[in-house]
Amino acid sequence: MTKSILVLKLGSASITTNSEIDEAIIADITRQVAKLAENYHIILVSSGAVAAGKKYLKNYKGKMTERKAAAAIGNPLLLGTYSRYFQPYGISIAQSLCERQHFSNRTQFLQLKETYEELWKNNVIPIANENDVVSNLELKFSDNDELATLLGVGFGASLILLGTSVPGVLDKKGEVVDRIDLINSDVFSLATKNTSEVGLGGMTSKLTFANLATSMGIKVVIFGVRTEDGILKAVTEQTGTVCEPKVCSIPARNKWLASGSLVTGRLTVDDGACKAIRDRKSLLAVGVRSIQNPFNAAEIFEIIDQKGSIVAVAKSKVFSAAITQNSKQHNLEVANASDIVIL
Repeated sequence: MTKSILVLKLGSASITTNSEIDEAIIADITRQVAKLAENYHIILVSSGAVAAGKKYLKNYKGKMTERKAAAAIGNPLLLGTYSRYFQPYGISIAQSLCERQHFSNRTQFLQLKETYEELWKNNVIPIANENDVVSNLELKFSDNDELATLLGVGFGASLILLGTSVPGVLDKKGEVVDRIDLINSDVFSLATKNTSEVGLGGMTSKLTFANLATSMGIKVVIFGVRTEDGILKAVTEQTGTVCEPKVCSIPARNKWLASGSLVTGRLTVDDGACKAIRDRKSLLAVGVRSIQNPFNAAEIFEIIDQKGSIVAVAKSKVFSAAITQNSKQHNLEVANASDIVIL
């Protein structure tokens, strides 16, 4: 593909008004996206289905079953609106309902990627959302910020735009922070814990996944969707908060391993094993201090240091029970260096 990939995520609060899809906003979004489609392959991750559909349910309280029902009602309404406003620009759309397990299985993920590439060849923009109707609580995305990030990292996007109802990350004075070079505890302290009435995420979520994306070499801009020409200005860094990417030479497979896989296990290692991992060596059973969450062979687990910090994620070569049984066996390889991604 000759075009770079751009992921645009739109939050519920930014595209709905009083639980109604705001068609004026959708019209403005499609105008801007149509311009960007000349230079980018675009993935649009759009919330709003639940917000659009919940008014059709009597005495809606926001329970899981009600959210699923609202999504089932709202999805076709949302997609129909996008389709109508993209049509004058000669752009068609496709619905892509994703589930967490689509990202944990490498083969399934590559099939998803190939499908998107076929859509782009035919001037079709995929609009992604979680498949709320069937996703269960344990395997749900935390929110669409996570879905947008997993798509961006997995597809090798150059830019992720996280559209919200506020103009960017705000400092203690309520002014937009123009640029963030490192997302640390000081930056997270700027995020409130509040979410909108119709959304699941919030600024903490956006910074969490911006941190993941930037660590994988992807620039992230957090911006206000209702800013005049906000999407176009976000691309050129004229609005919002720009989160600078880190230099990253991790192969595509290991980016997928670090971001897309379902982590099932967790173990703690000693200082010697930490050093070996950082020196790009394999993890051996002798360096494992304890197992917090058991796992099977070929499953993904987190590697924790003795201070409780996550050092890496890895794909296991053995059952966790075998580690305990063979802890003194110096050559028992728990995870090969090629299957370990340092975080």
